[in-house]
Amino acid sequence: MPFHSTPRPRWSDRVPTSITATARPSANWLLIAAVLVWFHAVPVLAQETRLITDALGREVAIADQVERVICSGSGCLRLLVYLQAQERVVGVDSAEKGGLPFAGDARPYALAHPRLKELPLFGEFRGHDSPERIVALNPQPQVILKVFAARDGGSEALEAKTGIPVVGLGYGNLTHGRNELNQTLHLMGQVLKLEQRAAAVMAYFDALQADLENRTSSIPLGKRPSVYIGGVAMRGGHGFASTEPAYAPFAFVNAQNAAGELDKSKPGTPHATVSKEQLLFWDPAVIFLDISTARLQGGANGLEQLRTDPAFKALNAVRQGEVYGVFPYNFYAQNFESTLANAYFIGKVLYPERFADIDPLATAEEISRFLNGAPAFERINQGFGQLGFIRIGL
Repeated sequence: MPFHSTPRPRWSDRVPTSITATARPSANWLLIAAVLVWFHAVPVLAQETRLITDALGREVAIADQVERVICSGSGCLRLLVYLQAQERVVGVDSAEKGGLPFAGDARPYALAHPRLKELPLFGEFRGHDSPERIVALNPQPQVILKVFAARDGGSEALEAKTGIPVVGLGYGNLTHGRNELNQTLHLMGQVLKLEQRAAAVMAYFDALQADLENRTSSIPLGKRPSVYIGGVAMRGGHGFASTEPAYAPFAFVNAQNAAGELDKSKPGTPHATVSKEQLLFWDPAVIFLDISTARLQGGANGLEQLRTDPAFKALNAVRQGEVYGVFPYNFYAQNFESTLANAYFIGKVLYPERFADIDPLATAEEISRFLNGAPAFERINQGFGQLGFIRIGL
């Protein structure tokens, strides 16, 4: 199923003008220069700003043309890359410098744009910004984009300390938080004057989800095997008992999530740790493993737990060899290309006749190219022992 991206706009750097003189300046010359500077500056201040309303309901005055930004908070830079505005970034947080508490890297946007990690540091990951570092950036950002602003707070204080407009954003996801994701992309597009690209990204998500739904919605309930996702990363790696009751790839292909009953009391439950007894009771027919767990040491490694723990070895899926690796999606907030790529692989495993035309890894790279401008999944796979999108031998 072909998907095409909109052309990437080109942006030129602004070059500040300077006045040079070969002769010693007189007092009159300095006065004339000052008047000229004032004359040219006033129209810029008066005419080249605009007001936007951010996700916190704050009216923020920003430059009419925003060409220099920084992205604060988990996943903010990812969304900026989706909008093809990575060339406007003038600084990064410690996550881009290798400061995440994870082994390996499963962020497609970062692998697609390695130059980002060479940019100056402005603060710690997860929105712990350093006002001193921000004001020292050269060139200075015109706007600070801050995701999870309502949760993390501090937008007004950061703006007061730096003198730089802070635009508070949400984040959202592809399921119960889809409206928030759309609003975030739209607002970011509004700030950057990339509304058309933001709309294209949202339409692309819609098209992929509709394709997955069309392939699987007519499958009778009795022909949908029960499934379980183990080792789900959440602010770091976890063992096999870590799961997600509302795991989006399962929802997109209408799979029967064994842990789905945990989502009934509170829809959108992001994470759960289940007991061995509960897993034995569910006894899913097919197990998928978030391969980030394989990078953990000792008894915390979900793959080793499946290989050595008598309770897990008793599961039918383990005994029948129905264990498959999927890419980490929750890696410095949600990587939406990984969520969608995993859905196509899971669909191929569960309903091969409905996905006969799909090469999961090639599809993953196609999704990454649209969203990030370059492939990334083969490189992610290299960092995780080539466990992605395969049947895992136990």
